[in-house]
Amino acid sequence: MRKFSRQSRLSVVSCPHNEAAELALTESVKFVCSSGAVGSGIHLPAFRAAMERQPDFVASDAGTIDAGPYHLGVGRGAYATEALRHDLEILLTEVPKGTPVLVGSADTAGGDPHVDRMLDIIKDIVSQHGLKRRIAVIRSELDPAMLQNAYDDGRVVALDHAPALDRDGIGRSTRIVGMMGVEPLQEALQEDVDFILAGRCSDSALFAALPIMRGIPEGLAWHAGKIVECGTLTCETYGKGAMFGELFADHGIITPVGEGLRCTPQSVASHSLYENGDPYLHRESSGTLDITDAQFEQHDPVSVRISGARYIPADRPSIKLEGVEFAGYQSMLMGGIRDPFIIRQFDKWLAEVKEDVRQRAARLLGDVLSPKDWRIDTHAYGHNAVMGAREPSHAHPPHEIGLAFCLSAPTQELANKLAELSRQPLLHHPIPEWSGSITGFACLFNQAHVERGPYWRFSMHHVLLPTPDETVFRREILTLG
Repeated sequence: MRKFSRQSRLSVVSCPHNEAAELALTESVKFVCSSGAVGSGIHLPAFRAAMERQPDFVASDAGTIDAGPYHLGVGRGAYATEALRHDLEILLTEVPKGTPVLVGSADTAGGDPHVDRMLDIIKDIVSQHGLKRRIAVIRSELDPAMLQNAYDDGRVVALDHAPALDRDGIGRSTRIVGMMGVEPLQEALQEDVDFILAGRCSDSALFAALPIMRGIPEGLAWHAGKIVECGTLTCETYGKGAMFGELFADHGIITPVGEGLRCTPQSVASHSLYENGDPYLHRESSGTLDITDAQFEQHDPVSVRISGARYIPADRPSIKLEGVEFAGYQSMLMGGIRDPFIIRQFDKWLAEVKEDVRQRAARLLGDVLSPKDWRIDTHAYGHNAVMGAREPSHAHPPHEIGLAFCLSAPTQELANKLAELSRQPLLHHPIPEWSGSITGFACLFNQAHVERGPYWRFSMHHVLLPTPDETVFRREILTLG
C-alpha cells in the first residue's frame, strides 16, 4: 500500500496497511459528488452506478470565484440554462426522495439573482415531472447598509492583498455575498428537506455538514469535502464520472465511479493542496482544517484511504466577503502580427501604438474624456501574455503574435470610439525597416472591434466578524408539487 504524510514532504512511499488497526463501526456516512459543478455535466451512467451504493446524501458545488467578478456583477452565471437544467433534472429525478441533495454557490456566483435563476429551473423540473419536493433556499447576498455598520464597528477585516475599502466603497458595490460554512446547511437539514439550494458557500462545507451532524470528526469531514468538491479532478486523470465517499470514525475511503478513473495517494494528496495558499492549513468560516498529519493510502486499485486530518475551531467565526464594483465598459480589437521586423521590436512598437492612440484621444475626445477615465490593456499571445514578467523562456522569439487590444471607458459609446481610433495605428504604425506603407496587424473580425460590454472589478477580499444576534444568511422552506 502507499501512504502520504507531511513527514514525507509530499512524497509517496510504500508501507503496509494494517486492517486490524481500523476502528470497528456499526455505521458510516456515505455520499456522492455528482460532478465538479452543476452545469459542467453529470455523467448519467456513472452517477447511477454511484447511487447504487445508497449514499446518505448527494452534493455538488455550482460556482467559483475563479470565474471572475463579471458574473457576480451582472447577476447571471457562466453556464447555459440548458446545461444547468440537464444537471438539476438528474439530481431531482435520479436521487430518491428522502436522500438530501445539497447544491451551493448557485449559478456560479451565489447572489440572489443567481439563486433565483436556479430556483426557477428547479420549479419547472418539479412541475414537469410531477414531483413533490421540500426545498430549503439559503440566500447569501448581503445588505450593504448592514456591512457599512459592521465596517464602522471594525468588524470588516481585510485579508492579504485585499483592495482598499472604505464605507463608500461598500456602498458602491453592485453586489456582495458572504461565504457560508456548514452551520446554515445543518440548520436546513434539520428541517427534513429533500433539496438545499444555497447561495455562496464553501465547497467543502457541502460535504462536511451532514457527516459532522452524524458524529464524523470535523477534520475528516472537512478533508473529505476538500478532496471531492471538484469531482473527478482528484483522480489520476480527469474523466467522466462521479465521486463516492464513505466516512468512518477514524478514516474515509474516496472512490471514483466511472470508466478508467483511478485515485492514488498522490492524486488525492495533490488535490488537498488545490486552491489554497498554505499546503497544510485551510481556513473555513468556523475554523481551520489542518492536514499536517494527514495520511493517504491506496485502499484498493482505484480508491484511497484518508485519515489524520484535524479541525481547529476558530476563536470567533468569520465570513468571507466577495464584492464587485461596476468599472465601466470595454471594446476590444483582436488580430495577428506576423511581420518579423515588428516582432523583433514588439515592445517598442506596441508602446508607440499606445501613445499614438492616447494622442488621438486627447485631440479628438478631450472635451468629453479625461485621460484618467480610460485605459488600454493589452495581451500579446506568444509574447508573455500568460505569465508576463514571470515568463522564464526567452530563448526563441515567436514567429507570430496574437494581440488583444482592450479599451475601457465610462460608456460603451466612448469605448467604441477609442477602439475606432486604435484601428489605424495598429494597422499601419511604421517602423524604421519599412519603406512605404505596410499593414502589420491583421484584424480577426470585421468590423475590427468587438463590444465587450459592461465589466466589474472585485471591491472586496475581506471577512465579516458577525455578532451572535446578526442574521447573515436568510433561509426559506418551499414545498413544491
